[in-house]
Amino acid sequence: MIFGKKNHITSGDDQKIDYLLNRGVEQVLPSADFLRSQLKSGKRLKIYTGIDPTGPFLHIGHFTFLEKLRQFQELGHEVVFLIGGFTATIGDPTGKDTTRKVLTEKEVLNNAKEYVKQASKILNFKGKNAAKIVNNSDWLKKMNFADILKLEALVTVDQMLKRDMFEKRIAENKPIGIHEFMYPLMQGYDSVAMNVDVEVGGNDQLFNMLMGRDLLKKLKNKEKFVITMKLLTDSTGKKMGKSEGNMVMFKDSPEDMYGKVMSWTDGMINSGFELCTRLSDIELEKISSELSWPQTNPRDFKMKLAREMVKIYYSEEDSVKAEKNFTQTFQKHQLPENIQTVKVVKGKLLSEVLLEANIIDSIGEFKRLVKEGAVTVNEEQKVESFGFVVDQNLTVKVGKKRFLKVVLG
Repeated sequence: MIFGKKNHITSGDDQKIDYLLNRGVEQVLPSADFLRSQLKSGKRLKIYTGIDPTGPFLHIGHFTFLEKLRQFQELGHEVVFLIGGFTATIGDPTGKDTTRKVLTEKEVLNNAKEYVKQASKILNFKGKNAAKIVNNSDWLKKMNFADILKLEALVTVDQMLKRDMFEKRIAENKPIGIHEFMYPLMQGYDSVAMNVDVEVGGNDQLFNMLMGRDLLKKLKNKEKFVITMKLLTDSTGKKMGKSEGNMVMFKDSPEDMYGKVMSWTDGMINSGFELCTRLSDIELEKISSELSWPQTNPRDFKMKLAREMVKIYYSEEDSVKAEKNFTQTFQKHQLPENIQTVKVVKGKLLSEVLLEANIIDSIGEFKRLVKEGAVTVNEEQKVESFGFVVDQNLTVKVGKKRFLKVVLG
């Protein structure tokens, strides 16, 4: 597609538009047909997704939003990656029945730098039609009390109380901070400040995104489309996310990424292919059909899912190596080829060795793992003492995926 106000739409672009409006999409408001007509008109739209840098890592749940932006980007539209630098210091109550921890400005800035680096695995931030990086601190910090009161006057308390998580907290007699009422207004004002045409986010963000649509209409008399994406959930229906501890991170090694996907339940295979890969819809239909065959082993498709995901963040070669490592380690009960090796002096505590080698995060984690029987040495002996001392060469296994070779030297 040629950039400009009016572009020539080809049959190939028609197919891309249909794919864009359907793959992984929960709903399009006010309607998919209306947005399709705008896309086919050749008008260059401004699309954004916003992510609050509440932690240092992007995870697979963010992939669906960033991938949708990439699809818009390939069609020649203006794409904005919004860092919620200001809103992250407040905390979005979405999906939470308790108030979020408030972050410091320094924590937010450090996380934001990491987000941009990791998002570059999906979005193109350089060259032709590069995605723009914007921080909502640029306008929200400048608002004075009078500006905030004018914004608040556009929304009623009744509107806010209809938000499901607030209703839940009221029913459970749990507190709601006034600042949490402000969060949807701030996210909504992002749409006004950037004068966008489309916002992309998870279906759990619908309330906030519709707030932006409402404010844009009231303040600028402009229509905004909202695209809500399906969420990747675990076997219990719980959203996969940082706070749940069951999520593949963008910065995971190929081996860790592959291993985590292999730990997913069989029921997550179809949604994993739809939301986390770039396989065509025809390929997805074939996979879904074959999964229903009685002779099918779901493990084979899970391995394909893991390979496809590793390819996106790394390479084909890395995905093959990760699969080989997984097969050797977990299916044939062999040690991985690239096992980390450290030299230590005789008599050193195993907990200190594992901590210094970054196999564990803390001594507290080591104690928990020992209690659970998750630390073994030389493939057979379970470590039962917190004070286990290294007095010989050891091969240590921590949990299912972490290995360390300890050599006396």
